[in-house]
Amino acid sequence: MGTTLANLLPGERGKVTKITARGTLRRRLMDMGVITGETALVERVAPLGDPMKITVKNYCLSLRKSEAEHIAVERLRS
Repeated sequence: MGTTLANLLPGERGKVTKITARGTLRRRLMDMGVITGETALVERVAPLGDPMKITVKNYCLSLRKSEAEHIAVERLRS
């Protein structure tokens, strides 16, 4: 089932299927290791929903929810 990284809850994993961002945001996400085929784990979401702490390739990243909406993922079962 496809969704975006922004819709995953803490503890859920998703396999990146597409990055819809353009320009500098797309480049920044890819530089951080968020690329098609990688698995992202949502570690924590701030109380107001922003930012999200995720792990990709054993690196902890902090993303705004608006940035995470540009990352299409396939939810993975634990």
